Amino acid sequence: MSIYPTLCDLANLPRPPHIEGPSIRSLLIQPDAPWDRPALTTHGRNRHALRSERWRYIRYDNGDEELYDELRDPYEWTNLAGDLRLTQIKEELSKWFPLKNRKEASRKKTGRHVE
Repeated sequence: MSIYPTLCDLANLPRPPHIEGPSIRSLLIQPDAPWDRPALTTHGRNRHALRSERWRYIRYDNGDEELYDELRDPYEWTNLAGDLRLTQIKEELSKWFPLKNRKEASRKKTGRHVE
């Protein structure tokens, strides 16, 4: 979500309006620059993960969730998503999920094996 906007920013090119992610140019220039949002990773339509300084929150396209306290559980052994006391944490993080989720392009099988 940030690579394309960052490349546009670095090349001084206009960013297309359909691009949601932020440029991370400021972090490339100064890694300890202030940053007010979690890192976002997307793996397909409606499958996203967010990583803040403390939390990792994952939401899948079927509605399943995972929430980990990275300070207390850096190896992500205990999924806290079902803990009602952490509902506000999930709500705060979920505002950073993408608003647009395009359908995945179909992949045609070519019959060729690629290694």
